Amino acid sequence: MTDPLLQLAGLSVGFGDVSAVSDVSLDVRKGEIFALVGESGCGKTTLALSVMGLLPGSAQVRGQIRFQGDDLLTLSEGARRRLRGDRISMVFQDPGTALDPAFPVGEQVAETIRAHRPVSRREARDRAIRLLAEVGIPSPAERYADPPHRLSGGMQQRVVIATALANEPSLLIADEPTTALDVTIQAQILGLIRDLRDRHGTTVILIAHDLGVVADLCDRAGVLYAGQLVELAPVERIFESPRHPYTRALLAALPTAAAARGALPVAGGGVPDLADPPPGCRYSPRCPVRMDVCVRVPALVPSEPAHATACWYAQSERMA
Repeated sequence: MTDPLLQLAGLSVGFGDVSAVSDVSLDVRKGEIFALVGESGCGKTTLALSVMGLLPGSAQVRGQIRFQGDDLLTLSEGARRRLRGDRISMVFQDPGTALDPAFPVGEQVAETIRAHRPVSRREARDRAIRLLAEVGIPSPAERYADPPHRLSGGMQQRVVIATALANEPSLLIADEPTTALDVTIQAQILGLIRDLRDRHGTTVILIAHDLGVVADLCDRAGVLYAGQLVELAPVERIFESPRHPYTRALLAALPTAAAARGALPVAGGGVPDLADPPPGCRYSPRCPVRMDVCVRVPALVPSEPAHATACWYAQSERMA
């Protein structure tokens, strides 16, 4: 089994009375594409920002985030800054806000290189142009001087990816990298992420709502609900034999070509207010198989090798 590159142990993130991430423990292995899935408001981006060290100062973070053996939460801010954009990078959800509108896109890639590498401006420019070419920007030397507004959304996202890859990070976090892109550009961006892993061995955490993308691209998945990790398994197990009722509800809501015409299937209810979450399993108010014991928080328990579920019902089902 490949050694973990990133390990989260009992990670919790709060903002005042809001419990955004609650006691999450998981590992991400070297060279894999790991998916974080769940509805909006379930803590996926907050978890990613905690790894990057980009949460606001008001956040209360507890637990451990170990990257290549080092606990990131014990590092100084200067050490975290040296790590960001170098060994760990992030592709943010909206390229329109991730890029500075006042600077040429090529300069923004080159600046990231010069921030972490002792290279000249010319060397940084040459590498930035090569990166723009690698991510599929046509005529990269000419595009180098373009401001972001002269590029399409898909091209902007490619520049953001080039910036994230500028220093060949060990870990790339991609937060909904295909949001607001048309399906053709989505396929190109996802193909680029797969190619990065295959050619460079980059480990990727993909934050996604689209379970079809997860099925096509990812090796393993962690399902988050209201800040709690409720299922962790290889992607094929998630689709073939989901154990948690929330995971089953997400899969049941997928539109299919075989479905009859009419209303799209939906997972009933909504994510609870994280300032006042229900006790125990946070999914229990929406759960069709909830039990009295669900007022207690279930542990993430293996149901078979490499497949773990935090669900009292799933555990009782396995024991039956």
